[in-house]
Amino acid sequence: MSIPAVVPAPASLDPRAGAPFRLTASVRIEGEADAAAALSALVEARTGRTLAGDGNGDGPTVTLAIERSGAAESYRLVADEASVTVTGADPAGLFYGVQTLGQLIARDGDDWIVPAVAIDDAPRFAYRGVMLDVARHFHPVDTVKAYIDHAAGLKLNALHLHLSDDQGWRIQLHSRPKLTELASSTAVGGDPGGFYTHDDYREIVAYAASRHMIVVPEIDMPGHTHAVGLAYPELVEEPVIAEHMREEGSELPETGRPYRGIAVGFSSLKIHDEATYDFAADVFGELAGLTPGPYLHLGGDEALGTSDEDFALFVARVSAIIADLGKTPVAWHEAGDAPDLAEATVGQYWGFVKPTDGMDEKARGFVRNGGQLILSPADAIYLDMQYPTGPTLGLTWANGPTSVQRAYEWEPSTTIDGIDDSDILGVEAPMWSETIRTLDDIETMAFPRVAAAAEAAWSPATGASDLRTWESFRARVGALGPLWTSLGIGFHPSGEIDWATE
Repeated sequence: MSIPAVVPAPASLDPRAGAPFRLTASVRIEGEADAAAALSALVEARTGRTLAGDGNGDGPTVTLAIERSGAAESYRLVADEASVTVTGADPAGLFYGVQTLGQLIARDGDDWIVPAVAIDDAPRFAYRGVMLDVARHFHPVDTVKAYIDHAAGLKLNALHLHLSDDQGWRIQLHSRPKLTELASSTAVGGDPGGFYTHDDYREIVAYAASRHMIVVPEIDMPGHTHAVGLAYPELVEEPVIAEHMREEGSELPETGRPYRGIAVGFSSLKIHDEATYDFAADVFGELAGLTPGPYLHLGGDEALGTSDEDFALFVARVSAIIADLGKTPVAWHEAGDAPDLAEATVGQYWGFVKPTDGMDEKARGFVRNGGQLILSPADAIYLDMQYPTGPTLGLTWANGPTSVQRAYEWEPSTTIDGIDDSDILGVEAPMWSETIRTLDDIETMAFPRVAAAAEAAWSPATGASDLRTWESFRARVGALGPLWTSLGIGFHPSGEIDWATE
């Protein structure tokens, strides 16, 4: 009996003997309206057919219900010849059960079926994210919404927006209007920039919420702040030009001029100036009012021109500002050894699957401080790394190129010694945009590797399930090719995968 193609792998999947459920014109969807609408859209995209929806009659039914028991975001799906029933422990769980049902739909000659199966499923980690860098290249609201749709279909529940960097500032703030007036118009290579108004940002947040995702805004500091200096030059230090930047022929930053290159680490806010912390309070205070989710990300990576002592002072003060707003601070792993970091700050680890240069020790500092970790190993799930074969998009610095198999074959609980599941908030797959200009670029670089990240975040640990193997994953993800095509996802047809055509 073949295993149905579900990604990420469910906690329990039991193929049943017996005839499948047939998606005929008489099928009715009954139950929760939002889930029914989501399922109807999936069915129509996959099959071209419109189901009858809620109503009375004696035909076969798909029943969608919430039964408030079980773990958060969990669901149960049972399909047989007579009916399909999906029950969620909460609205999110029901939504994820619907996504699974959409993946189960298969062609049978001229008909469409759902195989007989029983699935009990719940997430391994509470936080399952993607990050989109809209600072190096700006991506409009419709692009962000499309990425939300694609990510939610893989049971990812957080969108981390990297809203500021040396190349541009991307969020309107009434408290600091010069940021968008003077620092938002450019991008890498001199491409046009852009920014989100308050209404744009609220639209993104609301759209994400409708797909059971939170938005995590990041304002990177004290480094990656050259654009801040275009608007408020009194807040920033002179650029620190490293010798490697000269040797590599990188565009060198100049005070007061937009930066169009991709070098990092040369910029810094003024650590010992109280105006800097007034700025941070304005920025994060306004963002807190716009962001219903629990997290605000302060960045803190690659502050190469800042001394360790100044960096520790800065992240301690800014994390306290965020905590005082009633939000949980998030910082990249460099901040983990700051002695006065706000308690329970979440760390985001971007080092390699096999840590180098003490990155793992810094990451463990967040746990010692009462926080947890988000794992984003760059040589596994940085989605902007080049593929071994395929498009020339992307970079290679993180031990790249990065294959789909490498994106899959890592285990969160063994990445950092001394860190187990209780210390891990979740997994996030970042998409940096130095070379990423369009939605097509995003989809090509994300799919299928984002599905590997989703499985690391949702599914049982490696070795805890027969489904958690590379061979199982490549077969299951290959079977999703027709669904992704019908949903308009321009995935990279990696030769590592045997792609189904129908």
